[in-house]
Amino acid sequence: MIVDDDQKMIDLFRSRLGGSHEVTETVDSETALTLAIKHKPDCIILDLSMPGFTGFELCRTLSSLSSTSRIPLVVVSARPSWMYKEFCMNLGAREYFEKPVDFARLREYLSGVTKQQYPERRAQRRAQLGLMLKLRVTEEGGNRQEFLTVSEDVSASGFLCICPAELRPGAIVEVSLTGGGQERRVGLARMVRVDRPGTPARRYGFQFVETPSDWIFNEKKA
Repeated sequence: MIVDDDQKMIDLFRSRLGGSHEVTETVDSETALTLAIKHKPDCIILDLSMPGFTGFELCRTLSSLSSTSRIPLVVVSARPSWMYKEFCMNLGAREYFEKPVDFARLREYLSGVTKQQYPERRAQRRAQLGLMLKLRVTEEGGNRQEFLTVSEDVSASGFLCICPAELRPGAIVEVSLTGGGQERRVGLARMVRVDRPGTPARRYGFQFVETPSDWIFNEKKA
């Protein structure tokens, strides 16, 4: 989905991307928010200089809503990246492109986004539950850390949560349910994705690498 108040820019995006991607567009930020919630596009490309509800505000809102927080946000702006990129990434953007746009690099980025597979979101039942979890992480060198967190989204084979640790791709954690003065081991899980990387609000998606015990769903991991 393209969000830009300049119709010429929208036409340019459609001509350069329409041959390989299904493109929808809007010149209004509030309409963009409604469309994103309703249709959940694979990626949202947005301009910062929007009247009324600015691109900064839209970026922050989309990344904070549970229904749209996983949609990759790409900022495209005439403003220099050295001034605004880090700020936009802290708001939830995944990538920043300066105008004039390098469409070859943008197409490459979009190709990678649309090929990503998140099996824990697809065929399995999911629930937005706040489960108290304890994560134990074994770092390189054998050091172990423990973190208390709360899940935001769970399925039969995984969950999403905030974790203060900087986890490497594929990191394995030991997961336990806590509450009522008790702790019950669930199993081992692997980190499969990160949302809002490099920010204090980063969230990790985990998938169990063994059949979880004492989990909220009784069905086995596919």
